[in-house]
Amino acid sequence: MTTTADARALGLAHYAARGVLEHVLARHGVTFHQQVALRAAVTAETPQTRDGLVALVRGSLKADPDGIRATLDDLLAERLLVADGPHLRPTDAGRDLLAAVAAETAPSAPASGAEYPPRTWPPPAASSPWSPNAPTRNSRR
Repeated sequence: MTTTADARALGLAHYAARGVLEHVLARHGVTFHQQVALRAAVTAETPQTRDGLVALVRGSLKADPDGIRATLDDLLAERLLVADGPHLRPTDAGRDLLAAVAAETAPSAPASGAEYPPRTWPPPAASSPWSPNAPTRNSRR
């Protein structure tokens, strides 16, 4: 079975997932930008300088460098990152935070032996003119 999704469905899925992530992050007292910066530090192949982390985060977020530097300062103040000479390294607390967030936001697996319910995509055609399956002006009826 091939599943396809249109841009609207993908956008809705993105915003739903982002909403779940931000809710979990808020419970841990961390912002989305802080999580992105911390993840960049944790997943970097080598320890990064402040400017190196700013460049990595800019690759993921459309944020200004000064804002990213302020985010790094927040992570240092919270002891989720630590300065080690010119490098910023994640602390155990920073790694634990990312692990906890990942565990809380990971898709849940079905119980042992259970199966996921069958997929119902694409959804059945609806009578609403706003339905993704509704005919358009240019389509033939």
